[in-house]
Amino acid sequence: MEKHKTTLTQKKIIDAIDKVYENLIEFKKKKNSDLVVMKNGKIVRIKPTSF
Repeated sequence: MEKHKTTLTQKKIIDAIDKVYENLIEFKKKKNSDLVVMKNGKIVRIKPTSF
């Protein structure tokens, strides 16, 4: 199996996505708002106290 090298641009994109995720979780907790995700093809609401 061939390993893929991660370029600097790809690393920056991945780091940015991680930061957006962290900010989203922080925002949802602050606003006490459910996080809405798709799990196994179904829409699921997760309470902020669960994450």
